[in-house]
Amino acid sequence: MIDGRQMPSLRRQLRARLVMLQAIILSIVVAALVTVLIAQGSFNPIEAGDDVIAAVREASTRTATGALALRPTPALAKLRSEVPGLWFSVRDRAGHHLSEGAVPREYSTIGASLDNVGQARLGWNISDRPRPGARMQWVQTSAGPVQIITGPGAHAPWYRTLGAGLFAALVFLLPILAIMIFATWLAAPIVIRAALRGLDDVIGQAERIDMDRHGMRLPLAAVPAEVRPLVDAVNMTLGRLDEGHERHRRFLADAAHELRTPIAILTTRLGLLPPGPDRSRLLEDAGRLATLAEQLLDLERLRRHWREAMAPVDLVALARDVAADLAPMAIDAGYELAVEAEVDHAEVTADRASLERALINLVQNAIQHGGGRGAILLRVEANGRVEVHDEGPGIAEQDRAFVFEPFRRLGTGTTGAGLGLHLVGEVVALHGGRITALDGPRGGLCMRIELPIPGPKSRKAHAIQRA
Repeated sequence: MIDGRQMPSLRRQLRARLVMLQAIILSIVVAALVTVLIAQGSFNPIEAGDDVIAAVREASTRTATGALALRPTPALAKLRSEVPGLWFSVRDRAGHHLSEGAVPREYSTIGASLDNVGQARLGWNISDRPRPGARMQWVQTSAGPVQIITGPGAHAPWYRTLGAGLFAALVFLLPILAIMIFATWLAAPIVIRAALRGLDDVIGQAERIDMDRHGMRLPLAAVPAEVRPLVDAVNMTLGRLDEGHERHRRFLADAAHELRTPIAILTTRLGLLPPGPDRSRLLEDAGRLATLAEQLLDLERLRRHWREAMAPVDLVALARDVAADLAPMAIDAGYELAVEAEVDHAEVTADRASLERALINLVQNAIQHGGGRGAILLRVEANGRVEVHDEGPGIAEQDRAFVFEPFRRLGTGTTGAGLGLHLVGEVVALHGGRITALDGPRGGLCMRIELPIPGPKSRKAHAIQRA
């Protein structure tokens, strides 16, 4: 959906346009064929000779001696005046015969051989030399049954010819067009799917593009030539984004590194001031600046070197180490700090230092925002899940999606720079896991980290490395 509108379907568009193209081409071909036939006189909506047979049938009679004769009728008179080269032959089974006009030699003696044929259309093959066409029919008249052989009669008016031509076109066009539409409707998705199969790898690679995975490009091996310029443009855009992101990261790292020295000098000089509330506030502000610089450097070091430090890590042991280090701080702030593990060991593949830093940040966040009471619990499960629970006021549900964004601080009482939880989110993302903020089982907030568990092959490889 785009702005509430249904996205256009390539399959539907190709189907409709193919059907339309086929209908137009087929209509042009049939119309041209009918036009040529009409122009050559080969197409006459009045069946060749029907009007002559009708007029002769009405006029047929016998003389007193039994010979065949024709009465002067208006229809016969009209034919004689309007049809140039009018000819016909009339005979009965007794051998009586009459004719009018120049009867072609081919049809002057053929009548007796057609006594057992009720009606017939006579003509010539395309490979033969042209001969006049004819129509034969036995009809009942006032003179008894007679056989009439005649050539083409009067031509129909233009509007009747046009109408008959359209009818003939529809008779041929509609069935063929219906078959073509049906075949196109069935075959188009198969053809489109086969033609665009090479884009599946492109789509899969595009879905894996991430801000922290640089150098990724969309594959071009099986991409159709018509789509390749788009994929090339996307790859060039990814290259420019990589360059810009790398410049941005270098700038942050350099800025954080350059800030460490003046901050250290500032902190030293502030320490020389006479004791008092102003000195304490200034030292606290300088401490926040130092923490911000260190967190920026931590982020950059993590992004550059996290793969090099990947090794098996026991989450249970890690949680106990973090709890032991932060227990004095938690107790001074009025909390109980405990570790709960449902297994003795829960091994994952991780950078232990960065994962430890993430857990420390979560526990410190709980100490700072837990309300100064209750318990803080580190819970480790066998499926690679680590949770940090507190009993504080928690985070409103509508704000939970933003707590891991950089420099995002919730509430006015927060003194941090807003990078702590962002650093935790970066650590978890680089390890292929995810972190979510949830309601705690006893109120407060639960920060849940879920890390992938290594498979049997990974465990075997780590065991070999340790050996």
